Amino acid sequence: MIKNYIKYFLPLSIVLFSTLTSCKRVFKEDDYVSYFGGEILNPQEKYILFLKDDEVIDTIYLDKNNRFMHKFDSLAPGLYTFKHNPEYQYVYFDKNDSLMVRVNTFDFDNSVVFCGRGDEKNNFLMELFLKNEADRSIMYDNFDKDVKSFIKNIDSSFAIRKSFYLKRKAEIGWDENFDIVAKASLDFHHITKKEIYPYAHQFRTGENIRASLPKDYYNHRKNVDFNNAVLTNYSPYIKYVNVMLNNVALQSNKEDLNENSLENNITKLNITDTLIKNQKVKNVVLNNVAMMYLLEDQNMYNNQKFIERYLQLTTDKENKKEISEIYNSVQNLKVGNRLPKIELVDTVYKPLDINTVINKPTVLFFWTSHAESHFAASHRKVMELQAKYPAYEFIAINVNDNVANWKNALKKYNFEGVKELHAVDFETIRKQWVITKIHRIIILNADGTIKNGFANLFDVNFEQNLK
Repeated sequence: MIKNYIKYFLPLSIVLFSTLTSCKRVFKEDDYVSYFGGEILNPQEKYILFLKDDEVIDTIYLDKNNRFMHKFDSLAPGLYTFKHNPEYQYVYFDKNDSLMVRVNTFDFDNSVVFCGRGDEKNNFLMELFLKNEADRSIMYDNFDKDVKSFIKNIDSSFAIRKSFYLKRKAEIGWDENFDIVAKASLDFHHITKKEIYPYAHQFRTGENIRASLPKDYYNHRKNVDFNNAVLTNYSPYIKYVNVMLNNVALQSNKEDLNENSLENNITKLNITDTLIKNQKVKNVVLNNVAMMYLLEDQNMYNNQKFIERYLQLTTDKENKKEISEIYNSVQNLKVGNRLPKIELVDTVYKPLDINTVINKPTVLFFWTSHAESHFAASHRKVMELQAKYPAYEFIAINVNDNVANWKNALKKYNFEGVKELHAVDFETIRKQWVITKIHRIIILNADGTIKNGFANLFDVNFEQNLK
């Protein structure tokens, strides 16, 4: 199926890439020249960012036809990221690879396709990523199952993906360096589900099944190299470490099943400090723990104690700065304060200031077309609440979307009666209002002051905030 997309690349580009990637071309041992080019359909900006370990290496601009081509005089083999805000994906370069990518921003992940020298490895990563995403969308119901049924289900799912991995590995014949990334994509998705299951099952059903787990249930941890810097910023690895730390912390503090509590999160910091010796990897994991905690537990005293421990352990100056900025932003969202001014527009693109339009108690909720199920569920929930609490105004704010995606989503569902606004710059609202989790709710008093800056629309006790 992927090969069929290649016909859509422009003939001129194909000619260029056939020259660059000719199998007859011989590269010198010290020659690390590589090329990266492509086409962005429906671009949201006039450039893409090319990154290594979350650090921007180059800003590559699109031409008038929304295409780009960039020569790297020396590009070390390894995993990179290309980003066209607000989306990103990974790209793997071997020595002297010359890759072209085609992307449609209206369906970013599903549209990514590569051609050129090194295309088979990268198309494999995309296919496996999409298989994992499809599996992730249906995995939550499996957490309600008993231990044997759950293990049978995920083992069956894993076997299908492993067969696909082995087949493509034999066909493509990639080296050991790429196999680290390929196998991480395969394995971490599987063992992440294993780590989530014990506490997710208890949260969802009330049943503690830890004593029923097989003795070898956590044997996979012995095979994880927690100090492998190659995977430092690779999302399958980061997701796994986050849920593993959650699981261990909840198991350690048996009386406290709140994964966002101060005690459990300081436990996560301490486990990270003990478990991971590579300081670069440790800093990334510590930063993720801090981000997750600060955006959930809003006891100001707890925040201060947590920050103190975090700053003792991390050595990354940029991470320290970022976490400190989030900490300060959280302080600005205390009860009684006013929201920082953010650039918003209504459905006719009229700019407005949220602090000048509030004249009754108001609930602000957030959504993005990238989480369509949440978008629909949150709007349906709000329409129910509007009928029950007519004294409140409910305002939907679209984030992390371009205007076209925002308008298309509204047309598709047509939720009448909900006031719709769009955040012009996602990074600003993310930092100033600390919007990094889409289920976040902000409740304002009639005078525009903050009543609750960190509520959750789907919390069973949410309506207590409206009484």
